[in-house]
Amino acid sequence: MIAFHQSNTALLEGSTQTQSSDATTRATSATRVMVTGDAIVQAQPDTAIVTVGVVTQSQSALKAQQENATKSEAVLRAVKAAAGVGAEVKTSGYNLQPQYLYRENQPPTIRGYEARNAVTVRMSDLTKVGAVIDGASQAGANNVENLSFTLRQDRPARDQALTEATREALSKAQTMAQALGGRVVRIVEVQEANALRPPIIAYDEMRRSRASGTMQMGEPTPIEIGSLDIRSQVQLIAEIEMK
Repeated sequence: MIAFHQSNTALLEGSTQTQSSDATTRATSATRVMVTGDAIVQAQPDTAIVTVGVVTQSQSALKAQQENATKSEAVLRAVKAAAGVGAEVKTSGYNLQPQYLYRENQPPTIRGYEARNAVTVRMSDLTKVGAVIDGASQAGANNVENLSFTLRQDRPARDQALTEATREALSKAQTMAQALGGRVVRIVEVQEANALRPPIIAYDEMRRSRASGTMQMGEPTPIEIGSLDIRSQVQLIAEIEMK
């Protein structure tokens, strides 16, 4: 009888431990949530990139090419003088192609030739951007193909945006955990992607002003530099323990 009583007691103790373990398992569970954090940091650009073009047309390919070469050489000298020491000036594109005349029910015929030469200027003195455009136009450039501003040393701004985006994502995960009555126990995965967006430049507005007559041709080209928006986005997966 005594041996039987001891065995029965051990069985009861084992059953109690199993029930306690099951209760703990039921009381504590984990789930995962995915959140996104965004941040935008504004920074002042330190580099301007200007691309101007010389377009010439003629019935002769040779004449179009020669006229373009003469004007392009003058444009190169003008932009180098306007941009000053330290600016990078280079020919970034050249094209010579026929211009066709199309008539109904007839094969196209060549009516002339067009030569295009593009000159790109990269400069750190942003106050000279307007002078570069004006100098190029006066020397023979008849097309502004591109005007943009960028940031050479963008690492500090990118790091700041990434830090703020990560903090926002983590804060969202913690808020969700609290709303569910739990807590964040670990970060399972983090992914990051960012983009640099250049500002809108006021060169189109300048062209409209000249076309409407509100701006005199002798006035310098106005340039509104603005600021760069450096954006960072972080996607985070967090594990939440709920009780």
